Amino acid sequence: MRRAATQSRAASPPGAAVEAQHESDHIRRQRVDLRGAEVVAAAAESGAGLFARSFGELAVGDRFVTGARRVGERDILGFAALTGDGHPQHTDPEWAAGSRFGEQIAHGLLVLSFAVGLLPLDPEQVVALRRVGDALFKQPVKIGDTVHVEGEIVRTREVDAEHGLVEARLRILNQSGRLAVRADVELVWRA
Repeated sequence: MRRAATQSRAASPPGAAVEAQHESDHIRRQRVDLRGAEVVAAAAESGAGLFARSFGELAVGDRFVTGARRVGERDILGFAALTGDGHPQHTDPEWAAGSRFGEQIAHGLLVLSFAVGLLPLDPEQVVALRRVGDALFKQPVKIGDTVHVEGEIVRTREVDAEHGLVEARLRILNQSGRLAVRADVELVWRA
């Protein structure tokens, strides 16, 4: 019996052990990522209430977390077609494989657009997105990555009797909690 097991191991291709370890690591990461997704979902539920508040109920230091969104190749190719940004880093898997990143990545502005789309903006409170600024792209978002936003209100000011401006600092994170993009947004809020 022992000899058969030894022969079986010897007959296995050399990469089989490495592949089995990779699969085991992949499954372990999926479990961790799923727990992380549950935390993000719970925080997003509580963070959505912030965007339903009136301007007077907001305070500097208020924090929020959004839901999450998976980035697919179809998203990237659609964004390239829509914007005309067909750089091969985003659209050509073969070219991208030889690049610094080793694979296709999402356009930075696509990731930023997803982040704004993830904000649970209540149309009864938030009138418009007024400004996006100071965007810093820290790491690429790859096909299959899942992003969410963690944010904080950093400034509020009245504009007139009916409106105020709310500046929020956004941190766009991937499924591992690594910072992909940091940016500031300014929103026009009903007073």
